[in-house]
Amino acid sequence: MESQNIRPGHLTAHQTAQQLGITLDGVRKLVQRGKLKRSGGTPRQPWYAVQDVAALSATRATPKAA
Repeated sequence: MESQNIRPGHLTAHQTAQQLGITLDGVRKLVQRGKLKRSGGTPRQPWYAVQDVAALSATRATPKAA
């Protein structure tokens, strides 16, 4: 169960996955690759900054030039 006391401006791992259209394992992989940084919570229930998730979402939505 996720924490109900999340700080404003942060998303849970589940919310982050939903925003990015990926699974929780995908979120973990982004963290391992250094593309997303935890900004609070606990090791089992991390939080991510809304602005970081939005920036990552924008870069993922941008088509790459060939």
